[in-house]
Amino acid sequence: MTDPAAVTFAAPDTEALAGLEGRIAVLAEPGARLDQVARRLNRLAKGAVERAVASPAFARLKRGDSMTLAWPAGVAAEAIEVVNLPPRPTAAEARKAGGALGRAAKGKPLTVIGANRRQLHELALGAVLRGYAFAEHKSKGDEAEETSEAAITVWTNKPEEARAAWARNAALAEGVFFTRDLVNEPANVLTTTEFAQRLTALADLGLEVEVLEEADLEKLGMGSLLSVGQGSASPSKVVVMQWKGGEKGAAPLALCGKGVVFDTGGISLKPAQGMEEMTMDMGGAGVVSGVMKALARRGAKANVVGLVGLVENMPSGTATRPGDVVKSMKGDTIEVINTDAEGRLVLADVMWYAQERFKPAGMIDLATLTGAMIIALGNEKAGLFSNDDPLCGALQKAADAEGEGAWRLPLGEAYDELLKSDIADMKNVGGRAAGSITAAQFLGRFVKEDTPWVHIDIAGVARLSKDTPLAPKGATGWGVMALDRLVADRFES
Repeated sequence: MTDPAAVTFAAPDTEALAGLEGRIAVLAEPGARLDQVARRLNRLAKGAVERAVASPAFARLKRGDSMTLAWPAGVAAEAIEVVNLPPRPTAAEARKAGGALGRAAKGKPLTVIGANRRQLHELALGAVLRGYAFAEHKSKGDEAEETSEAAITVWTNKPEEARAAWARNAALAEGVFFTRDLVNEPANVLTTTEFAQRLTALADLGLEVEVLEEADLEKLGMGSLLSVGQGSASPSKVVVMQWKGGEKGAAPLALCGKGVVFDTGGISLKPAQGMEEMTMDMGGAGVVSGVMKALARRGAKANVVGLVGLVENMPSGTATRPGDVVKSMKGDTIEVINTDAEGRLVLADVMWYAQERFKPAGMIDLATLTGAMIIALGNEKAGLFSNDDPLCGALQKAADAEGEGAWRLPLGEAYDELLKSDIADMKNVGGRAAGSITAAQFLGRFVKEDTPWVHIDIAGVARLSKDTPLAPKGATGWGVMALDRLVADRFES
């Protein structure tokens, strides 16, 4: 697994400036006077830093962007990064600045001259997140040599204060990295069994973890979930992770994740082009896993249970056919019109089980559920659907605060008409129109009336084909930070 870079907050050491390796970052505003440590660096670099800050090019930089002074005179560092950042930046600006530094550092040591600036713990988080590199399966070349683990040192006049603020962010970084690693892994590595084993190992952090095997799922009546994986040699599983950090006996928040480790579409086979990306169809389960790790790492004072349904959707002589009827744990029957609409079949049973066993104070499910979500919102925002305004509003607020885009879409009885079946209680698809909404409407049938619920469709945000300010292309870890903040704001005692 990929470990985040070690972050150290320390008092400035001007005597060490000349010998620092890797990259040195200076935080400044256009035309403003440099702080004392930066002025010392400027003298060593023959005035290069001061000239950069006074230049028109630096004035044109947006907040959080940086200018590189490569191979500067007078210091051992290979570059000085001059970052446009005010003394009191917002958290978003600080993270963006850190992201720029993490991208530029490329796995080399980084020293940030922070002085009296605020939000240095957020800058460090941005640098750590953007420095992520999944090189698990690279054996040669420059990219294989890049790691996420190069040290980051932040010089600040208040190191103790910064360390205390960093504690939560360090846990967040671990959770995001865990999610990214899971989503980036190829399906021949991250089988349902391997996934379950990685989650079982989280017991070392204080989580209570149990794995429900196929025999257990059959006894529970999870025919909907089991129908998805019956064409695969990989056994279907449900993993339950409990974090009991809140008041004893208090109802937990339930997080449910779709964990399709590979999705061929089943008998309703997907086109060959792009199918290799379906290793990310367990993204919902990956987010739930990352959140549970982050909560355990920071010792959250809340009761949270994470449940993930792990299956592989493969075509074979035993696979579910279009037209088959399966029975859910709830007891409702489902006509499977399209075997590529399998995620909702998994979540239906996981969600019902979560409510039956834990009677949660609220339930949130996450899934890379529909391609229609990408058509609706692109790759900028996840889609939210809910039966509860306060819970959905709190989640939207948390997502906004963490810079993870989300947007609420409607539900309504009219969409139920599209799910009517002639031979069963419902169909698993409602046609092309409003595809993301009918998928959410389907899931809503497995939510009890007294359970506040939010469905999050992360199809467009779980994995991207281009870099972002806080992540290289590939898995983003979207949702770990938003859900952690939701727990902190709404469910911690």
